[in-house]
Amino acid sequence: MSFIFVVYQPWVSPLPSPTQHASPARLEKDVRYLSETLYPRSFDHTEHLSAAATYIRETFQRSGASVSEQAVPIVGGPYKNIIARYGPQQGPRIVIGAHYDSAVAMEGEKIRWTPGADDNASGVAGLLELARLLGQQSPTMSVDLVAYASEEPPFFRSDEMGSAVHAASLTHPVKLMVALEMIGYYDNAPDSQRYPLAGLNWLYPTRGNFIAVVGRIQDISAVRQVKAGLLSVKTLPVYSINAPSFVPGIDFSDHLNYWQRDIPAVMITDTAFFRNTEYHLKGDTANRLDYERMAQVVDGVLAFLTHQY
Repeated sequence: MSFIFVVYQPWVSPLPSPTQHASPARLEKDVRYLSETLYPRSFDHTEHLSAAATYIRETFQRSGASVSEQAVPIVGGPYKNIIARYGPQQGPRIVIGAHYDSAVAMEGEKIRWTPGADDNASGVAGLLELARLLGQQSPTMSVDLVAYASEEPPFFRSDEMGSAVHAASLTHPVKLMVALEMIGYYDNAPDSQRYPLAGLNWLYPTRGNFIAVVGRIQDISAVRQVKAGLLSVKTLPVYSINAPSFVPGIDFSDHLNYWQRDIPAVMITDTAFFRNTEYHLKGDTANRLDYERMAQVVDGVLAFLTHQY
């Protein structure tokens, strides 16, 4: 019988609630534009990826951020990361990132595209709403919001991931990277939540109605800080896990590329395919998302950022 050590962290004090709040209506508008107007956003539809990049860049610019583009050198591009900077231009920074591409897969000999509403238009919409809020009240430390061009296969776990390119380019110290990876799908039904390891349902709910903060064992402090921010929203259940990166799902997003650069990084997630049965399928649509809870996640991230010095 094997034993895998995980850290649950049940006793975390919430930070004060932010004075500004995310808009569920704006979140839904952004998700629908990305998942419906720009369907599909897969690597083989570069015209939609380029349109998504333009939409993100223009939203960042309207918020008053210092905005730049970073080329992601992939044959068949162009692919590019979009970066918005808030607060001081120098010194340690926090990176909040989300990928704006969607998945494509083969079903027999037929190509299968997904609207990618939860994966990951939800994370990008959260990023854009954070941009609007940070534009109203600049943080006291440097914050970079980064929209990544290429996270899904065939790029996943390769140097062609947008986040791999960004992580390799960093020259300033990074206090923490936070990946927004699927933050929109919730299910109150019994047994709607599954886990990668037997026994985790003894610690965690069997209803998929919560948001999770995920990190490695060595990222205990980082997970605790982010969890405290999310707990500022009193009505949103928040759980966390620190576990070895080989546990399925722990490193399934852009934060893995920062770990490879020895940068602390965590993921905020609705747990993806452990809950959402339409993960990477045609049913991952905007109608299935809970925009009120998405707004609460954004509020929690804002609370975390507001209390960084």
